Amino acid sequence: MDSMIYFPNLGIHLEHVGKSISIFGFPIAYYGIIIVTGMVIALWMDCHEAKRLGENPDTFWDMGMIGILAGVVGARLYYVIFAWDNYKDNLLEIFNLRHGGLAIYGGVIGGFLGLYIFGRIKKLNFAQQVDVAAPCLLIGQIMGRWGNFFNREAFGGYTDGLFAMQLPVSAVRQNEITQQMWDHLQTVNGVDMIQVHPTFLYESLWNLALLIFILLYRKHRKFKGQIFLIYLIGYGLGRAWIEGLRTDQLLLPGVGLPVSQLLSVLLVIVGAALMIFMGRRAKKQTADKEA
Repeated sequence: MDSMIYFPNLGIHLEHVGKSISIFGFPIAYYGIIIVTGMVIALWMDCHEAKRLGENPDTFWDMGMIGILAGVVGARLYYVIFAWDNYKDNLLEIFNLRHGGLAIYGGVIGGFLGLYIFGRIKKLNFAQQVDVAAPCLLIGQIMGRWGNFFNREAFGGYTDGLFAMQLPVSAVRQNEITQQMWDHLQTVNGVDMIQVHPTFLYESLWNLALLIFILLYRKHRKFKGQIFLIYLIGYGLGRAWIEGLRTDQLLLPGVGLPVSQLLSVLLVIVGAALMIFMGRRAKKQTADKEA
């Protein structure tokens, strides 16, 4: 009975949504399948963008692989650091990715550190690197959020809005159920269900819109690094809003504020400041050349 996922106000009733498939008796999580598929598409986009910008696709393929590996490590470390109470008594659980626990901001930080180191070794232009990487990262984020759908995680608080999603109580982590959800508990076909914001869907759609905008705008970029700054500002704005809805927030120790929400606001501010500064510098350089 844990396999039901309903969207009652849309009239969508999914009765059997599993978390994995079995191949030769070995379970393979849909989350993993989705993540790997996203990586493959992102690598293809990475090479396509490199070729479009006159860069060596082979070099950027290597860059993409480094970015993915560093991103996975960063995503896990970020999650473990801010959810340390879940791992301090069982350190081996840190390496068990089959139970989830990847934070996208950790992935972004780790990935771009990997890109920076790789770029320094290969003597690449870092601003060009991150411009190429931005749409690739969005593809991974768009697809990765659907892994949260299959895992019944990363949802928001109670809502009765158009996109409200119902999940069996027994299918989710009990510490992510708020009192408001309990107050609006519904019994559907004999199963206790909570009704929540499908924040995975909000973020996936937001990122899709941002990706479309970037793909349409990229031919008009004014300076190297602009596409990445658009990503920082656009993603930060969406995440700051969506993170506020979630009930599984990673909190800043000693402060109790959502660390990803704070980081989102910071990225928007820094991204906007850099956009203004670099835009003015590019405009001045163009004017000097024409003088």
